[in-house]
Amino acid sequence: MREEKNRVRQSLRQCKESLTPEERLKKSTRICNYLLDLISDGETVMVYTSKEKEVNTVPLITALLERRNPIVVPIIVKEDISLRLSYLKDRAVLVPSTFGVPEPIGSEIPADPNDIDTIVLPMLGFDKNGGRIGYGAGYYDRFLSKNPTMQKIGIAYACQEVESLPVDENDIRMNCIITENGIVYSDGMRDHGD
Repeated sequence: MREEKNRVRQSLRQCKESLTPEERLKKSTRICNYLLDLISDGETVMVYTSKEKEVNTVPLITALLERRNPIVVPIIVKEDISLRLSYLKDRAVLVPSTFGVPEPIGSEIPADPNDIDTIVLPMLGFDKNGGRIGYGAGYYDRFLSKNPTMQKIGIAYACQEVESLPVDENDIRMNCIITENGIVYSDGMRDHGD
């Protein structure tokens, strides 16, 4: 299973890296617009802060701040492969940190996972059954297994779709997956568009 996942990851990385910065930004903006239609006013949203080649979450974070939605961002804790949570009130406090991920180091406002309604997750790849493959460390799978009730929305570029992912019992399925083409998977957990 591990070898198969590593082969899939390698292929997906190449697909993502083949996009130009302009294509990534255009597609990211479309993805964020679809996402905003699913998020209610006042909903607390945990959203990853994107690195260079991931779906850019800056448009989403900016719009949520303008709407005054509470935003929670993860902080990577390498020592125990976990995520620490902080509210984000201003994008200016984000500084490149672990793995180059922007984090509010020095400006943390501790957040409780029980307050989160929806989590927006990065994906290296996905399938049409809600399967998600990450980068391999398992930070999000560990976090989600301890916090199973939040709505899980995975975002990726359409080129990151595979027919069927090699998934095991530790891999957590998404409730919804969004690409630049819109919602490509939904388990119906939420009545979209209301």
